[in-house]
Amino acid sequence: MKQLKQIAKSYDRHFIEYGKKDSLGYDNLPDYITNHPEYPAWEAENGIDGREPIKAYLSPEKGMNFVSLGCSVSFMRKEYDQWPSTYHGVDISKRTIQTLKRFAAKNKLPIGSFQCGSIHETPFGDSFFDIGECIGVLEYYEKDFVLKAIREFHRIMKPNGKFVLDIPNVSSPSGRVAMLIEACMGRPDKFDMSPREFEDMLADYFEIVDSDRIRAERLGIPHTGVMYFYYLRCKK
Repeated sequence: MKQLKQIAKSYDRHFIEYGKKDSLGYDNLPDYITNHPEYPAWEAENGIDGREPIKAYLSPEKGMNFVSLGCSVSFMRKEYDQWPSTYHGVDISKRTIQTLKRFAAKNKLPIGSFQCGSIHETPFGDSFFDIGECIGVLEYYEKDFVLKAIREFHRIMKPNGKFVLDIPNVSSPSGRVAMLIEACMGRPDKFDMSPREFEDMLADYFEIVDSDRIRAERLGIPHTGVMYFYYLRCKK
């Protein structure tokens, strides 16, 4: 698929231009983005590490298999190596996977596997994972592909397995700036569903245990975050 190749090329280019740096070059954004009136909202949110709620929900334990789909280099900077669960990472970028393998080998870190491939076609068996996530990925793809990905997530998760994912919040200031940044980096957002449409898509495969979008709606307040997070349980 054209979009898959474009995303892979963009992330591969990062490692050509920035070497093994554990960043995506956000310190080199063009003026039309950094001078955008909504850029400070994105910059403030970008400095926040949102992994603690994810870890609290997934509750990793020894003996659990954990999958990070569209993992990027998160293994290198999100303390996944300290989780007691067994880590498996999947990413479309060949250079990302090569970098992760070198990092794990150099630091003698135990892992399950690093796989180069798409989130909608993984090499894992049915009901293999206890816990999983797909963060900062689905915004790149249109409805048909997102459905394929959701079905694949469902296939590889165990019954009642816990899963966390997110989709873009294009109605927020930080979300609009994020779209400009991704387009600038050669990986434009293609997500073409409303949150409610996405939630309807999830319904056949996952139970929504919690969502910051749904919680904000119940409270009657706007959700200003760059992404909507969904905390799910696999239906099987």
